[in-house]
Amino acid sequence: MARYTCSFIVSVTIDHLQPLLIELLQDCTLDVQYYTPDYIMAREIPGNVSFSKLVTVEILIDKSTATETETRMSIVIKNEELPLQLDNHCRQMFEYIKQEIENSRHWHQERPVDKEKKSHLSP
Repeated sequence: MARYTCSFIVSVTIDHLQPLLIELLQDCTLDVQYYTPDYIMAREIPGNVSFSKLVTVEILIDKSTATETETRMSIVIKNEELPLQLDNHCRQMFEYIKQEIENSRHWHQERPVDKEKKSHLSP
């Protein structure tokens, strides 16, 4: 299983962040399947790649550290593809979504907290 993660601190209130993220994911041609005030799950729409390469995006919004001016969020992008190549589909989608977040006009990214980018095999 390929899995890539990163974190962001953005200058937007927690109340406004979730709708903006849902719109951003939909603009990335992802289908938002489930969301709560602090969690969003979206999947890649089938049709362009094989089933094992379809990515799932999970965004966790940290309500416990949110202030009136900034909110921290963590993103996990994963699929069932074995990451046998560095430039696999999951990594390409990770880089694309990460870039869209970094370039969004809806907020000013205070500090990139590029936690880790990793891929690993799951049992």
